[in-house]
Amino acid sequence: MDARQDAGWVNSRLKRFTLLACILIHGLLVSALWGRWKTIVVLTVGFVLVTVINVVLARDFFSRHSRVIEATRFMLNMAATVFYGVVSDWELPMWLYLPLNALWADRFVDPGARARLVLMLALVAGTSLVDGCPPEVPACFVLLSLLTYFISEGRVVLTHHAMQELARQHEQLAQAHAQLDLAHQRAREQERLTSLGMLAAGVAHEINNPMSYVKSNVNALLLDLRACKELPPELREYVDDVLPATADGIRRVVAIVADLRRFARGDPGAMEEYDLNEEIAVALRITRGQLKPRCDVEMTLGELPRMLGRPGQMAQVVVNLLMNAVHAMPDGGRIFLSTRMDGDEAVLSVRDCGVGMTPEVRARLFQPFFTTKRSGEGTGMGLAVVHGIVTSHKGRIAVESSPQGGTTFTIHLPRIPPLDLRLPDSPDGVLPPLPPRSRPDAA
Repeated sequence: MDARQDAGWVNSRLKRFTLLACILIHGLLVSALWGRWKTIVVLTVGFVLVTVINVVLARDFFSRHSRVIEATRFMLNMAATVFYGVVSDWELPMWLYLPLNALWADRFVDPGARARLVLMLALVAGTSLVDGCPPEVPACFVLLSLLTYFISEGRVVLTHHAMQELARQHEQLAQAHAQLDLAHQRAREQERLTSLGMLAAGVAHEINNPMSYVKSNVNALLLDLRACKELPPELREYVDDVLPATADGIRRVVAIVADLRRFARGDPGAMEEYDLNEEIAVALRITRGQLKPRCDVEMTLGELPRMLGRPGQMAQVVVNLLMNAVHAMPDGGRIFLSTRMDGDEAVLSVRDCGVGMTPEVRARLFQPFFTTKRSGEGTGMGLAVVHGIVTSHKGRIAVESSPQGGTTFTIHLPRIPPLDLRLPDSPDGVLPPLPPRSRPDAA
């Protein structure tokens, strides 16, 4: 709230007081002139006319022209004071109008009020002296009027400062309340993440044991079938395709269980060499069942060097981005996936032609448990996991989106993350070359 608004607030509460004071002063002036009926009638007619004009000029209709209206009203009242003095022969109650007008003068609304007040006080005092009034009377009331003006101005200034302080405190309280809400929300999210970690540890433990039996039995069956020299064609297909694919799927389930256990313990696991394009192929195989019915994937994969990181997590990143693109295109469409090198960084881009996002949604995109899907269709953790994986690899992720304009996720990954790459027992602190990553066969 600025000084002009403060002054308006004070003056709005002075209007009723001023009107009541004017009526009382006029009553005192009439009592001093009692018996001089002609003079009383003239003064009363003038008083009613000036009061009506003041009430009209004080209405909110004239607030857009407050400076001009205020100056007009002030000059009218000073002219009326001269009129009251001349008609009443400068009776004592008439002089009370001077401090009353000085109380109303406001330099915040009317910048020329101070100079106009001095000019009008001089005009009233000079007219009274010319008309034969004793000089002590105008001198006393001029001084009283000036004192009233400075007191009134000081109250406006103090009110302005007080309201500024209240506004500042209100803003601080609002910021503190917003911070408390944010802290409360983060505490709830942290509690949910803790519960999710405990659940993941339990699920991983329960799945790990039966998967060991399944893996052992499938591998034994595959070895036994391979040992047979003559197999019917239907079993040969199992040896060549079905059982190797099954074993590969079992290894992936075991890897997911291991990831769940590491997630529950907070242990991200060791880094190793991987090929980003190969992890993209893995992600496409995982999501093939949900991609094929509705979406086509157009890939432009550049030649990439082998990188250092956690390959399983990279496949998880691509899976989440592909599924996010599928959900953004409920009627189907095309997904554009590309990789390239930019200096010493690999750049992964996933673009869809879906519904896009508003700026408000994009600002909360990576918050845990935030989702725009209907209840039961999403947990709001997919993109939060993507962001966590990318940042843990010292990479960065950028999002470009607009309503009905599709969305593009661009991920920059350093070929070798800059931190946590030194061995504690290495004399020179340099990580030795890693052997090429090997993939176990179906056996």
